[in-house]
Amino acid sequence: MSKLLACFKAYDIRGRIPDELNTDIAYRIGRAYAEKIQPQRVIIGHDIRLTSNEIAQAVIDGLLDSGVNVIDIGMCGTEEVYYATFAYKDSGIPMDGGIMITASHNPKDYNGMKLVREFSKPVSGDTGLNDIKLLTETDNFAEPTVKRGSVTTVSIGSDYTKHLLTYINPLVLKPLTIVVNAGNGAAGHVIDWLETALQSVMSQPLKFIKIHHEPNGHFPNGIPNPLLPENRQSTIDAIKLHKADLGIAWDGDFDRCFMFDETGRFLEGYYIVGLLAEAFLAQNSSEKIVHDPRLTWNTIDMVESMGGIAIQSKTGHAFIKERMRLEDAVYGGEMSAHHYFRDFSYCDSGMIPWLLVIELMSKSGNKLSELVNERMLLFPASGEINRTIASPERVIDNVKSHFHKEAVKIDYTDGLSMEFENWRFNLRSSNTEPLVRLNVESRGDEILMQKKTQELLALMC
Repeated sequence: MSKLLACFKAYDIRGRIPDELNTDIAYRIGRAYAEKIQPQRVIIGHDIRLTSNEIAQAVIDGLLDSGVNVIDIGMCGTEEVYYATFAYKDSGIPMDGGIMITASHNPKDYNGMKLVREFSKPVSGDTGLNDIKLLTETDNFAEPTVKRGSVTTVSIGSDYTKHLLTYINPLVLKPLTIVVNAGNGAAGHVIDWLETALQSVMSQPLKFIKIHHEPNGHFPNGIPNPLLPENRQSTIDAIKLHKADLGIAWDGDFDRCFMFDETGRFLEGYYIVGLLAEAFLAQNSSEKIVHDPRLTWNTIDMVESMGGIAIQSKTGHAFIKERMRLEDAVYGGEMSAHHYFRDFSYCDSGMIPWLLVIELMSKSGNKLSELVNERMLLFPASGEINRTIASPERVIDNVKSHFHKEAVKIDYTDGLSMEFENWRFNLRSSNTEPLVRLNVESRGDEILMQKKTQELLALMC
């Protein structure tokens, strides 16, 4: 009799150790992945959580027992697995998939996995994850028809670092002072690699102020999740103390990066999307840029003003990546600080964004605050506001009824988006948590934005 598993989510696997996820379940996931994806060679990596090594080994055992050859890249961030899956070739043969062991920014007693196919195409609910879940639950595996697989350990550091630097021209970088906060997660070693590589080509190197740099699965300075205001202060303090030009903080597996300007102000990911769109369109103005529906006006305005094409996609990495592949978009961005790149096999990276931003700063001679201030004034936004609500559908219907008559545009790409002459909002249920998420923006009127935000929150009670 099968046992339902709570660790399978819409886009990945994530659960509390050991009741929701353990080595037995991990082994079965490895077997199920092998049977449903039918790979010959799979990349495996893991983050710095205390249970990640044993969970990774259990997955490896499941793959090996299914006849799959494993290429183990060790402790890493999620994007390193993405990179190795699309770029690494074993004896000239490309990889068939990748599995990253991580729970990102979840509490330290959690762990999980992110699964991809060849070329790092995501395995999500509608592209195979549900099939893997069902087989993992039933524990009814076919007998392998090939011999047990083998494990090869490789280091991708040199090639991966070289790839990251292809997105910029290091010779134009100015000797900025940058606070980097890895949050005791997995980002520190990549910063070290980039620092060494940049020092070899820059006459005046970047100065990195490293805080919470060493990986530590006990998370002595809190869970690496810069979206939580209480986790930002150490970055802000370091920026002010060292008079830094900007600050960067990452979540645990560094597939998202969060930026702070030279005053220590935390910058909403929405405005960084506009900056990165500008960076790519400056090279080719006819490119396509994919964005999510939560906050849109700044991105659309920036893209269209530079001759690009803005394309809206449903929120979520699987949807963004699929739409980018369909459109051959050069870049895609979500306000949640996920940034996707065509030359990174349409995957998200937490390293490429800040490299592009410091190149923009160096080329323009502007401070980071100067690059975003005008856009923040043109399109002030509430930032994402989360509320736990028992009946999300009823609340969303009530909001729609309240504003229906005055709306000039209604969109259901992801939840409910309603546009008016000078303001708009998006209201949607979370895919992963029992929350309703609200985002509000206006055209150059912060008071109007704040007023409408409060009006919407009152309707959501």
